[in-house]
This record gives sequence, C-alpha cells and structure tokens, in this order.
Amino acid sequence: MTDLFAAAAPPPPLADRLRPQALAEVVGQEHLTGPDGAIGRMVAAGRLASLILWGPPGTGKTTIARLLADAVGLRFAMISAVFSGVADLKKVFAEAQDAARLGARTLLFVDEIHRFNRAQQDSFLPYVENGTVTLVGATTENPSFELNAALLSRAQVLVLNRLDEVAMEMLLARAEALEERALPLTADARTALITSADGDGRFLLNQAETLFSVSLEQPLDPQALSALLHRRMPVYDKDREGHYNLISALHKSLRGSDPQAALYWMARMLTAGEEPLYVLRRLVRFASEDVGLADPQALVQCLAAKDAYDFLGSPEGELAIVQACLYLATAPKSNAAYSAQKAAWKSARDTGSLMPPANILNAPTKLMKDIGYGAGYAYDHDAKDGFSGANYWPDGMARVEFYQPVERGFEARIRERLAHWDQLRKART
Repeated sequence: MTDLFAAAAPPPPLADRLRPQALAEVVGQEHLTGPDGAIGRMVAAGRLASLILWGPPGTGKTTIARLLADAVGLRFAMISAVFSGVADLKKVFAEAQDAARLGARTLLFVDEIHRFNRAQQDSFLPYVENGTVTLVGATTENPSFELNAALLSRAQVLVLNRLDEVAMEMLLARAEALEERALPLTADARTALITSADGDGRFLLNQAETLFSVSLEQPLDPQALSALLHRRMPVYDKDREGHYNLISALHKSLRGSDPQAALYWMARMLTAGEEPLYVLRRLVRFASEDVGLADPQALVQCLAAKDAYDFLGSPEGELAIVQACLYLATAPKSNAAYSAQKAAWKSARDTGSLMPPANILNAPTKLMKDIGYGAGYAYDHDAKDGFSGANYWPDGMARVEFYQPVERGFEARIRERLAHWDQLRKART
C-alpha cells in the first residue's frame, strides 16, 4: 500500500528540482559566492564563520546554507524560527553536541532568525562560542534592528541582492532545459513575466511551472499572461525596514527637487498598501523642515491635501496627495526654520531661567511698576518705520542669530527685511 502511494506522489516543485547542486550554480549572488566573495574565500580556506544571510525572499539564502555545509564538510541541521520554540532549540543543540563528540561539526541553519525573541537569540551564544554549531541565519529584515548585538558581534552579515533580469533569465533557461521545451510566451510576455516576479527567483519558477502545466495553442502575449497569472506583491512591510527605506527615498527626492523620482517613490508606497495619511504626515513635516518660509504656501498645500483626502477618500483623494508631493518637489528649499528650531532649543536649555529685560515685562500691579517692570518700553508702532530697535534679550545674554534665511524663494525677501532691521537697530542703539 505504501509503495502504491509513493508511486502516485507528484513530482517535487520545479523550484526544488532546479535547486543548485554547487555554489557556482547559484545565480545573482556572485559578489558572495565568486572566488573573491566572502563565501568563496571561506570555502577555499575550508573554514566557515557564523553568518547572517540578509536579503529579499527568493534570492537563495536556504540554498546557499545547504551548499555551504557540503562545501566545508559540516553536518547540516535546519530549523525555522516561525515553527520552533525553546524545546526545539534544546533538541537541536543536544544533537549537535552528540555529533561533536563523534567528531562531526554542525552547520545550524535558522530560517527567519529575526522571528526569535531576544532571549531565544541569546540561547545561541554559548554554542556558537564553543564551536558546537556554526550558525547560519537567514532574514529578510535588517539585522541591525532585529538581531541582538551580542549575536551580531559573533556573526558576519552578508547581503544578498535582489535577482536582476540576467539572473532571472538564467533561471528560466534552466527551467526550459529541464522541461525540454520553451515557455509558451512571446518575447514581450517573457520580459513581463520576469518583471512581475520582482526579483524573487522562487516566485518566478512557480509561475513558470504554472505555464508549463497549461495547454496553449499559441504563445501568450503580455495581456494574456496577465490574465492567466498574478503579479507578485511588492516586498513592503509597513512597520519594518522597507517602510523606512521608501519614505527616506521619498524625502530625499523631494529635498533634491526631483518631482519625477518623488512621485515614483510615493507611488511605490501607496500601491504597496501604505496608509495615505502616513504619507501626508510626512509631507506636512517636509513642508516645514525642508521648504519652510522659502515658500510659506507649501505647508498650506499639504494641509489642504489632507483635508481633500479626508473629504474624498481613495482613490479620488490620492490626486490631492500627488499635487502636494509635486508642489513640495518643485518649491524653493530652505531648512532655515528647522536649523533655527534646533539652535533655539539648545540655547534655551543652556541658559536656564534667565529673566526677560524689565522694560518688556507687563506691570499690572503698583509694586511691579515700582521695581521697574515696563519702564522705558518702546512701543514699536509709535517708532519711525514701526521699528524701535529695542533689546528683547535677557540681561547678560548676547543676541544670537538662530534664524538665518536663505537667498531662495520668499526667504530672500525675509533676508532683506532682517538686514534692513539690523541696520536700523545698530543706528538706533
């Protein structure tokens, strides 16, 4: 009965059948696996350090770990942080210790290692330090944020690249060689298939397997391909590094006055499911931090976009977000207000509780008048040009130029105005 079921079992998925048998067959990661790469050098030396493989899904992390064990003659053990707990870790460590007594060292591959909590990550440390296991962890998240510093200090972080078009084409060619037939696609559809996989080799091969499984009278064009297959959703975690990378790219593109790039990065966020109000909050912040008074309407535009989005909702309201984004990208830039805030806040902390000069204090009581509150106050509206030039700084504190407008946009006019008042101040004091 068992033999009957075994005979009827389906073949392994195409991605498994095409799994490389040697490091040289791994595509897209030659910067690591080549002779001059970190992995290539370790294998050549026959000595493997503990590693953290950081990269997007479908780029070969698991495959590289398996091949590393074979390449340097280590016993291979694998656990997944998604499905494993303390009991599983204890069992793996015990088996590694037993193997070590027999002279066999263990490469322990931990998939999704960032999903282990801090205490679980710490449990690896003694076994890594005494050589019981050589740890190879795989993660799609930034190790700087997700892994303990103690663990990172004992492992080398290697960054795997998203697979490019050349690597993806190599995978398709291997699939066609294995199946001994070409994919039923036009040239344009083949390009579209590669693009739709978004750098994920496993996803690409799964799509190819679907195409091999259907019976078609003629090759599919891009439109027919789109109707048959779905696109891979972009890699984007709204509370993790992908989120921060894209908002950083948007902010820098706005600051660099590149409306096309800014619109692209904003589209990447919104089409991946980012909350539009989060994007609007970042645009409002940018309006004050990077445009400021160089164009006072920037902040008004962003708040108006927020109101428009609240009023219209998606998708109509997203056009208002686009308008605000383009306004910011094409506005004159100044961080003078931002710099002034930081300098003023620091000065306020440093100077403590200095009192304002008595002449600018209100004197609602007779006692306060008697001790000089408000004495000699110059009412600016009575002065020539509406400017008295009086001192508004604490006694003993020199005047500080926190706000220094740039010579761009509306701030150029403010700069002229401040310079004019500075001349009057000097003349009247």
